Amino acid sequence: MSAALAASALLLLAGCAGGTTPDTAPDSGASASAGSAECAYPASGQPAVDVTPPAAGTDRPSGDVEAVLKTSAGDIPITLTGERTPCTVESFVSLAQQQYFSNTECHRLTTSGIFVLQCGDPTGTGRGGPGYRFADELDGSETYPAGTVAMANAGPGTNGSQFFLVYEDTQLQPDYTVFGRMSPAGLAVVQGIAAAGAEGGSADGRPATPVTITDVVVG
Repeated sequence: MSAALAASALLLLAGCAGGTTPDTAPDSGASASAGSAECAYPASGQPAVDVTPPAAGTDRPSGDVEAVLKTSAGDIPITLTGERTPCTVESFVSLAQQQYFSNTECHRLTTSGIFVLQCGDPTGTGRGGPGYRFADELDGSETYPAGTVAMANAGPGTNGSQFFLVYEDTQLQPDYTVFGRMSPAGLAVVQGIAAAGAEGGSADGRPATPVTITDVVVG
């Protein structure tokens, strides 16, 4: 992957992960090894929708968690890796249970260089988040083949609510927490969305066919 393409990929996946007010990303010390037992969700920016961060001391996921993204294009079943990425899965499940993702549009589709559908921002701008952020759960071995579910971010330790669904094998630096995988049927739904392209034939923009997450069902 060329340096220019790598920089482009990072730009495409960046967003204001914590909230609607831009924040300076903390240094790489905010990253945690995969499966870290320490989870913290400090406040960051204004929430796109009022939600409560996961409470300290609660039981975190210890195994796979099944979920379904109910969308206007069809159901996207995903398996969340609770043992490997407990803090990320805990946040995602908490947001889903609070209806944070309900009736939100997937705001970005990329069709060149990287191949992802990005969702999880109720504002639909790519700048919205839950009003908190949390550390990466990375071990340096992350890859992004088709079917991957991973967190979008604006730099180390800036995870919030935005995530991306990889519909073709994609080369990225291991900077994005991989916290799940789509089922083959779910991957087919996202590939169908991608087949219609982005608005105006752009390589990076809103899906030409609008895609709305109507609900996220966990368990």
